[in-house]
Amino acid sequence: MAYTAWRRRSEYRVAAVDLYSGWGFIWAEVVCAVLRLARKRYILTLRGGRLPTFSRRWPGRVRRLLGSAHTITTPSSFLLREMAPFAPPMRLLPNPIDIACYPFRLRDHPAPRLVWLRSFHNVYNPALAPDALSQLVPDHPDATLLMVGRDKGDGSLEATWAMARERGVEARLSIPGGVKKSEVPDWLNRGDIFMNTTNYDNTPVSVLEAMACGLCVISTNVGGIPDLLEHEQDALLVPPADAAAMASAARRVLADPELASRLSRSGRAKAVQFDWSNIFPQWEDLLKI
Repeated sequence: MAYTAWRRRSEYRVAAVDLYSGWGFIWAEVVCAVLRLARKRYILTLRGGRLPTFSRRWPGRVRRLLGSAHTITTPSSFLLREMAPFAPPMRLLPNPIDIACYPFRLRDHPAPRLVWLRSFHNVYNPALAPDALSQLVPDHPDATLLMVGRDKGDGSLEATWAMARERGVEARLSIPGGVKKSEVPDWLNRGDIFMNTTNYDNTPVSVLEAMACGLCVISTNVGGIPDLLEHEQDALLVPPADAAAMASAARRVLADPELASRLSRSGRAKAVQFDWSNIFPQWEDLLKI
């Protein structure tokens, strides 16, 4: 990244840099140092759900980097609020989706077909999904779980299969791996209930995509999720790492067509607000600096 930023410095006027915690923050520091050397302005977009925790540990480093940016954006009200002590005034710019790419189907009588869509990484706690599935099976013997995503290589994929074997639901679990972005709507529409099991989060595009398709969303109530989703209106929120709570939420959706219909309709309505046509003009204006 740093090499490209320097080698191609004559080809751009403004750079946009995504900012995460951990190693992602270090890479951003390096790239931004190169951009300053090249006398380029840059926009920092705060994305990592663990950035507030990281910033409290390294406040000086975070303030220096954020203070060097021409503009700071973030896609979530959560980070706008939590990062305020470490940054100059920031601009809220939500993550966009192309709503036309996500066909809507009302889930007013959902089947126990569960879908999970993220990378296999411990941050997203994927093993929670088959654990929750196993607790749903006694009431819904036809329940299945589709988990779509790339393996990040930290052992989370293996842990997920191990959990499925331990809970006796291995035959009900399908993991096709990573898929093309254009294929995401088709994979989502193979299910009716979307499970977001993450331990840390900001404004996940996968959740927006699921809502756009009309799936009933059940998510952990971590990070920026409560700022994005309204409990009982467009999603059901449960505590992190609580398979029983997630299974209980799924049972509610399957037993209550009125609830399922409300979550499905309201989720789609919220996703429409994030359509690219609403967000692109704001980025266009911002990049005119």
